[in-house]
Amino acid sequence: MTVAQIPPVLAVPQVARRRWPKPTLLIGLALLLVLLIAALFPKVLAPFSPTDFDYEAILQSPSAKHPFGTDNFGRDVLSRVIYGTRIDLQIALFTTLFPFLFGTLLGAVTGYLGRWSDALVGRLADLVVVFPFLVLVIAIVAVLGPGLTNMYIAVSAVGWVSYWRLTRGEVMTQKKAEYAQAGRVLGYSPSRILFRHLLPNSVTPAIVYLMTDMSLGILLGASLGYLGLGAQPPTPEWGVMVADGKNFMATAWWISTFPGLALTLAGVTFSLIGDGLADALRPRA
Repeated sequence: MTVAQIPPVLAVPQVARRRWPKPTLLIGLALLLVLLIAALFPKVLAPFSPTDFDYEAILQSPSAKHPFGTDNFGRDVLSRVIYGTRIDLQIALFTTLFPFLFGTLLGAVTGYLGRWSDALVGRLADLVVVFPFLVLVIAIVAVLGPGLTNMYIAVSAVGWVSYWRLTRGEVMTQKKAEYAQAGRVLGYSPSRILFRHLLPNSVTPAIVYLMTDMSLGILLGASLGYLGLGAQPPTPEWGVMVADGKNFMATAWWISTFPGLALTLAGVTFSLIGDGLADALRPRA
């Protein structure tokens, strides 16, 4: 058989493999849906008011009427845990949203401009991270006064550094890429190159870290509530509820145990979502 008689080899098209979501992401989203339902419809799910006292039901153990028992004021623990979901999810959102927005934008600008702006913000970030995170937050809240609003201000004043570092490093890498250089050749303005091209390609690590940071934000809010610097009684916040039951652990373990389990569940939820997003957003060849 001559060369001319050899039949041509047909190229078999490759079928793109579908990327199924990671199981951890699906489990995390399912748990988040449960938490959101509890936060949006507490009046429907909670059998009792979270703040009404019932002196005839003080320190009752878990039963059919009170599945999570009652506290030292006769309040239903299950109802308080359900109502506390809204507050703790609010804490998770507001303790991370403002640091995320501020740190990401600042990191994008300083990473793109470099020079004096990067050096100035870098020295400020070094000054912030010199002090332990929790100690600095507690100090700021102690100066401003206890309460959720002051806690959000304190966390925002400290928590932006991680987002700034993540975004700054990504922008410094992306601005050397060919598409960024092509934008400069085409005469695009620096703001268009930064916000329409560099930032969308650099924000992925910050988004993944945001999910993990939400679990830390819930634990931070509960810690400050436990210390009396966050949500104030009789607010049904999980950290406050754990503090309410600390003196009754030997006789009424359920007062602190069930809010603690709710905290664990919320932390695991955002950790699973963060792990799943890290895998889903990771570039694949």
